[in-house]
Amino acid sequence: MSVDRVEEAEGVDVAAAVHYYAVAPGVRLNVRSGPGTGYPIVRVLPEGATVPVYCQSPGTTVSGYYGTSNIWDNVSNGEYVSDTYVHTGSDGYVASRCA
Repeated sequence: MSVDRVEEAEGVDVAAAVHYYAVAPGVRLNVRSGPGTGYPIVRVLPEGATVPVYCQSPGTTVSGYYGTSNIWDNVSNGEYVSDTYVHTGSDGYVASRCA
């Protein structure tokens, strides 16, 4: 999925469907190039960051601030964070699966 452009899908603004969520308090979160701990770190989010979740993908299981899960959140084109450090309010998927 490309997040470089926003398109209208059947009259619905795609950007309006993207939700932003807070990263766990006191956490500097690694952003990786894929949905797992085996992917390289591309940047680190500062404490107090919020992230958009464009889509979600299964990957490496991680135990984090909000429990244990294999869900990874796509926060930018080719950039993922473990959902266990993002306060989505759910233990499951809150966005569509990444293509």
